[in-house]
Amino acid sequence: MRKYLVVCVTSLLLISCAPGSKKDIGAISGIIAGGAIANDLAHDSKNKRIATILGAFIGGAIGQSIGEQLDEADRAMALGAYRQALERTPSNESVAWDNPDSGNHGSFTPVRTFQANNRYCREYNQEVVIGGKKQVAYGTACRQSDGSWQIQS
Repeated sequence: MRKYLVVCVTSLLLISCAPGSKKDIGAISGIIAGGAIANDLAHDSKNKRIATILGAFIGGAIGQSIGEQLDEADRAMALGAYRQALERTPSNESVAWDNPDSGNHGSFTPVRTFQANNRYCREYNQEVVIGGKKQVAYGTACRQSDGSWQIQS
């Protein structure tokens, strides 16, 4: 569940510039993240298809709820913290974001840097407080050839 939260929330941040409502963006992010994670968890090809469909459905519902609660300013602030944490922050130091208008806040903390498949990757912890409810998750992102970071599912 924590891995799902990381992928879903971070996906919301990364596609925040896309047109559409917060609910739509959240649902799309959740569908992608839920389907990918459920597919990874299933063991055989028959179960993978069923798990992917169910994961996408559940992910869409959860993502829509999160997207509804994070406004554009929240996503912009969180995305800035996410980028700074991955690019310039030493391991075990946090980069926080806080939106006093919505009350939502969070932080990203890189915990380990390593190389995989000739790419630099960073494991990180993420904390997001939405509507007073704290959620903590863990994830990995790897730098792409264009310099952007891609969340690993």
